[in-house]
Amino acid sequence: MPEDVPADELNIGLLLYIPYRALEERVFAALAEAGYGDVTPAQARVFQRIGPNGSRLTDLAAAAQITKQTAGFLVDRLERARYVERIPDPTDARARLVRVTERGAATIPIGARVIAEIEAEWAAHLGQRRMAQLRAALTRLREITDPYR
Repeated sequence: MPEDVPADELNIGLLLYIPYRALEERVFAALAEAGYGDVTPAQARVFQRIGPNGSRLTDLAAAAQITKQTAGFLVDRLERARYVERIPDPTDARARLVRVTERGAATIPIGARVIAEIEAEWAAHLGQRRMAQLRAALTRLREITDPYR
């Protein structure tokens, strides 16, 4: 840690993680309240990476930065809960796509609503200018941290 940073100051990773976890907890609470309490954070990380026309399991694993086996396990659980389904890939008869079902799609506006509420609260707390700066800085960091941007 640099000399000019107090020893008790949190590192940037924790400063990014703490608000994210608070946001995530509120989204999961809203999902549970709406009757979708059986989704885990690990499952959600795979679910949110499914493309609008479906995604191959290998692509989901890569985007979520997990093994194909772990992605397969999580998709199996999501499929049993009827949030996703596996369908033939129209571009390759040997492959299958993971696609969001109607039940899964019903969760998306719930999460989006809660995230919008949280972002509005954070903007009120930080001010619009600082919130815009935060978003711009984090978006710029994706250039060097997000291989799937």
